[in-house]
Amino acid sequence: MAVLYLPTLRDLFTTIWATDEQAHGPIVLGVTCWLLYRQRSLFGNSEQHPAQPRVGWALILASCLLYALARSQGIKSIEMATAIGMLCGAMLLRQGMAGLRRIGFALFFMLFMIPLPSVVVDTLTQPMKLAVSYMAEELLYAAGYPISRAGVVLQIGPYQLLVADACAGLHTLFTLEALGLLYLNLVRHASILRNFGLALLIVPISFFANVIRVISLTLITFHFGDAAGQGFLHGFAGMVLFLSALMLIVGVDSLLRLLVRGSRAEGRA
Repeated sequence: MAVLYLPTLRDLFTTIWATDEQAHGPIVLGVTCWLLYRQRSLFGNSEQHPAQPRVGWALILASCLLYALARSQGIKSIEMATAIGMLCGAMLLRQGMAGLRRIGFALFFMLFMIPLPSVVVDTLTQPMKLAVSYMAEELLYAAGYPISRAGVVLQIGPYQLLVADACAGLHTLFTLEALGLLYLNLVRHASILRNFGLALLIVPISFFANVIRVISLTLITFHFGDAAGQGFLHGFAGMVLFLSALMLIVGVDSLLRLLVRGSRAEGRA
């Protein structure tokens, strides 16, 4: 796998992952490596489960053939996707389905580092940017700021701000979805209702976190000028995005905990 995927990772680090839109790729890769490291005993001999060599070798062979095709055509998304099939096959050879279930979330999490096709991104990003721009305008106008909007361009005072893909596009939503699902996996609530409710609410939480980022950048530009909005504080707004998303997730999770406790109390009464 190192022979196959180190060249692919090198290409991604120097091209797609070097852009603002796909900057979450290395983060997802690091988290995936950590998730697999937590299950490192499965790759040794400390645990033994019935292996499934036929299915395992079939997956490895199919992944190799697909990788060769994608590599020859320069299709990075398929190149990275074959790594999931390769790991599945390797685990079936070592520990069978029991081991595969143990690393199931890590394999699912790897989906978030696969570069999305540009056709999908372009189709879905524009409506999302319009919605985020609309919400930011309405909230700032309600707060008394001199703001107007034309499509995804915000006019506040003497400044114009274009809501770019990196600020409110599909990639950002994708990254925040990964953050929410990672949180859900780590806390591992016993309540199915709580898990299901939080999983559903991750989408609107991610949307509002994007709105908070756009509002932050707009206010920074209005109060401190265009240089501040496009300089260091622009990157700081990215940190605000993830911090606000994490705080929203924890807050909603706490609210769900109270609701679940209340429903249980009513049931006992």
